[in-house]
Amino acid sequence: MSTRSTSVSGRLPRFLPPDPRVEEPYRVTPQVALRIAILGVLAITVFSVLFVRLWALQVISGERYLEDARNNQIRAFRTYAPRGSVVARDGEALVSNVPGTLVQLWPAALADVPLSERDHMLRRLARLLRVPYAEIVQELHARADDLLTPITIKESVADEKISYLLEHQNDFPGVQVSETYLRRYEQDTLAAQILGYTSEISKEQLEARAKDGYASGDRIGQAGVEAAYDQYLRGLPGVGRVLVDALGRVQSPRQFSQMPQAGDNIRLTIDVELQQAAEEALEYGIRLALEDGEWAANGGAIVAMDPDTGEILALASRPTFDPDIYVGRVKKRDLKQLADPSNNHPALNRAVAGLYPAGSVFKPITALAALQEGMVTPDELIQCTGKEVIDGQTFMNWNPYANEPMNLKVALANSCDTYFYQLALEFYERRGSPLQKWAKSMGFGRKTGIDLGPEERGLVPTPAWRRRYFSLPIDRIWTSGDSVQLSIGQGDLLVTPLQMTRFYAMLANGGELVEPHLVKAVEEPQNEGEPPVVLRPYQPKPAKEVGIDPTALNVVQEGLYDAAHEPYGTSAGVFGSFPIPIAGKTGTAEKFVRLPGYTGLRDQAWWCGWGPYAKAKLAVCALIENGGHGGTAAAPAALKVFEEYFGIEPGSYATTWRESD
Repeated sequence: MSTRSTSVSGRLPRFLPPDPRVEEPYRVTPQVALRIAILGVLAITVFSVLFVRLWALQVISGERYLEDARNNQIRAFRTYAPRGSVVARDGEALVSNVPGTLVQLWPAALADVPLSERDHMLRRLARLLRVPYAEIVQELHARADDLLTPITIKESVADEKISYLLEHQNDFPGVQVSETYLRRYEQDTLAAQILGYTSEISKEQLEARAKDGYASGDRIGQAGVEAAYDQYLRGLPGVGRVLVDALGRVQSPRQFSQMPQAGDNIRLTIDVELQQAAEEALEYGIRLALEDGEWAANGGAIVAMDPDTGEILALASRPTFDPDIYVGRVKKRDLKQLADPSNNHPALNRAVAGLYPAGSVFKPITALAALQEGMVTPDELIQCTGKEVIDGQTFMNWNPYANEPMNLKVALANSCDTYFYQLALEFYERRGSPLQKWAKSMGFGRKTGIDLGPEERGLVPTPAWRRRYFSLPIDRIWTSGDSVQLSIGQGDLLVTPLQMTRFYAMLANGGELVEPHLVKAVEEPQNEGEPPVVLRPYQPKPAKEVGIDPTALNVVQEGLYDAAHEPYGTSAGVFGSFPIPIAGKTGTAEKFVRLPGYTGLRDQAWWCGWGPYAKAKLAVCALIENGGHGGTAAAPAALKVFEEYFGIEPGSYATTWRESD
C-alpha cells in the first residue's frame, strides 16, 4: 500500500471529487497555476485598457464628443404644398398663390439656451419681425408638449429682414427661414364669404383630422370653399429629413421621402360680373332704404340661380370683409374688429346662414297649399279688407284702405293680407298641419344641400314644435293667430335667402326642387395656357318633383307675373317697363332686432322672382336687412342683377317704383 499524506484529523484532503480511475485526487500542478496566472493578467490588462479608454472618453474628450452629437441631429420636416387655385365659371382666377418667405422657430432648439439669453433673443426677433413678444411666448407655452413642431412666427417677411436673419444665424438659435406659398385673393373682397380663408389648424381640428394626414402647423380652409373643398385644395405636403446643428441651422441637403404635390383647382359656377353686380346691388338697396328713412338698414343678401340646374351664378352678402387679413400672421386687432357687433358680423354668409321671417314672399306657398288641399279655387272671390278681427285679435292689411273682392291671382299681385288670413283659418281647422306639410315639401325647415357651409335649416313652426319648444302652458298652445301669422310668412317662421331662391326657381322651372351648388368641377392644376383637365365634375342630386298640380302652379305663376306688371302689382313700378318679362313678389317682414341703442321690430325688405317669365333663365332673391318695404329697397336691388344678366343698360327704360308691401 502506498503512503498518503493526512490532515490533522487523519482524513484525506478533498480538492476534487474522487475519480475511480485514479488512485489519487486531482492537484493544481505548476503548469496549471502558470496558465491561470497568465489568463488573470490578460483579463486585468483588458479591463484596465477599457477603463482608461472610457475615462478618457468621458472626462478628457467628453465635451468634444457632446458637441459632435449636438452637431449631428436629424430633424424631420414638412414643406407646404401649393394650394389649388379657385376660379370662376369662365376660368378667371378668384384665389391663387404667390411665393412667400416663412420664419419659424423650433422649440427643441431652445431647450439648452439659458433663460435670459432665450428671452433676449425672442425680444430681438419680435422687434425685427414686428410681432408681439407676448404672442410668441404664448405660443411657446402652448407647444410645451410638442417641441418637435416649429412655430410659425411670421409669413411674407421682407427681403432685408430675411437677409439679416441669415447673416446673424448664431444670434437666433432655432430660427429657420423657409419658402412657402401665400394665398392671393385676386378680386379683393369680391365673394369673400363664398371663398372663405385659411389659417393654421387648431388643436381641436388636429385631433379630429390626424388620421387624414393633417399635422400640427398645417394651414387648412376655415370657411367657405376653402374649407368645404380643403381635401382637394390642400395637396400633399413634402416630408423628409435634414441634419441640423444645435442652433437649428441646416447642415445638409434636404432629403425628401415624399415630394410636395400641388392641390387641385376648384372651378365655381359663379359669374364674376354678375357677382360684382349683385354686391353693388346690395349696397344700392341699402342706400335706397336709408334714403327712405330706414335708418337701421345695414346688411342683406342676394342670390342668383339657374332655375333648371341649381348653379349659383351670384351669391352676395353684406357687410363683407377682406380675406387678405388671414394671409400671413393674423393680427388680433383685425379679428377683434370682425367680431365687433357694431360691424354687423361681416363674416356671416347671410345668403345661406342668415335667418329671417319671409313676409309676403311666402304667400305663393300658402296659395299652392290651399289649391292643393282644395280649400280654394282659382276664380273664387274672397273679400280683401283693411283689417280682420280673428278670435278677438285685430290683424291689419298692409293697405288699410283695401275693400274689394279678389281671386287668387289678384290677391297675389296685390299682396292682400286679409285674403290669406281667410285661407289661414281654413288651415287652422284642418288636422295634420297641411300648410306646414307643403312648406316642408317645398324645401323649408331643412337644408338645401348646397356645397358650402355652415348652412341653417330654418324653422317651419307647427303645433308639435310649440309643445316641444315652450315650457309655459299658454305658450305651448297653437292658436288661430299662429296660423294667420304663418300664412303671410310671419310669426315664428324663419327662412334663408337661399331657400327662398330655390323655391322661386321651382316656380320658374315647373315644379322641381333643384340642389343649389357653387362648384362646377375639381380640376387638375395646369400650366398657364393649357386646357383644364376635369378630375371630378360636380354631380348634384336629381331635381325633386314636389307634386304640384300644373293648374295650381300656373295660377300662382300668373299671379306673380301680374305682381310685376299690372298697375296694382306691388313691383310693377320697378319691372313693368323692363324689356325682359319678369315675375316676382315683394315682401315686408317684421323681425325683432337688437341694434346699438335700439331694440324692437324692424321691417325686412324682400323681393324674389325670375325671368324671362315663360322660359326662365335666372331666379333671384334680394333681402335688405331692416330695409323697410320690399318694393322700395329689395325690388330695385334685384333689378340691377337682371340688368347685368340680360345686358340691359340702366336708364334705357322707365322705372317708377312705389312704396308697397
